[in-house]
Amino acid sequence: MFPIKDDNPTESYPYVTIVIIVLCLVIYIVQYFIIDNSELNSFIINWAMTPDSFFSGESKLLNGPSPYVTIFSSMFLHGGILHLLGNLLFLWIYGNNVEDAMGYINFFFFYLICGIFAALIQAFSFPTSQIPMIGASGAIAGVLGSYFLLYPKAKVSTLVFLGFFITVIRIPAGILIAIWFFMQIFSAYSTDINSPGIAWYAHIGGFICGLLLTCFFKKDKIKLFSGKKIEKERPIKIRIRKKKIRLSFKKLLFVWNSSECYLCSRKLIDFIR
Repeated sequence: MFPIKDDNPTESYPYVTIVIIVLCLVIYIVQYFIIDNSELNSFIINWAMTPDSFFSGESKLLNGPSPYVTIFSSMFLHGGILHLLGNLLFLWIYGNNVEDAMGYINFFFFYLICGIFAALIQAFSFPTSQIPMIGASGAIAGVLGSYFLLYPKAKVSTLVFLGFFITVIRIPAGILIAIWFFMQIFSAYSTDINSPGIAWYAHIGGFICGLLLTCFFKKDKIKLFSGKKIEKERPIKIRIRKKKIRLSFKKLLFVWNSSECYLCSRKLIDFIR
């Protein structure tokens, strides 16, 4: 299953989400199209987070940046075009709604904290690892955790592959994200943590961080499990407009002559006479 888009419109423009997407794209272009291939490996080692270097406080290469800086820089590096596009698609589908529910500043710090927490969970899982970690998937996993709490009923258009048959079905976000999360847990326990590949524990840590932080970063008017705003009941005001009726003297005379009142008055006058 592969999500395409969600049916969940936003009220504000996702500036932070777009800035993160553009920043990742620019760094990817620099990484693979501007830097010489002979220097690419050194560039990744310098700016990726390596657990062994992070805990020792020493850079793996001479004149490299501080290992503590790499916990931020690694969130904007990617290992290939599919890695990049997959992460950015997930960020665009779910990030704009979470940003809408939190606001620009809150979402920015929420994203960074989830990415840091995800990287630390992966690092603590194997602190002596010398495998560089790169990618925004840990921070995006935190966005998924927040979306799971805020909009579980929102429908997500999803590509489903059934052999040679491919179709698109709309699945509630809560179910789709829950399936994704349990796949991360299964993959984490069935994969050797010493082997290079996907940082499953970073995904798990980022998701849990997103669950824990959502209540503190969302706007007060946003409710959990629905994403709807809490609006105070307003009294209903009913205004009745009085319609003014204007009749000319001729119309009044016509009404008088055509009514039963005229007949009664004529009989009364004849009786008096």
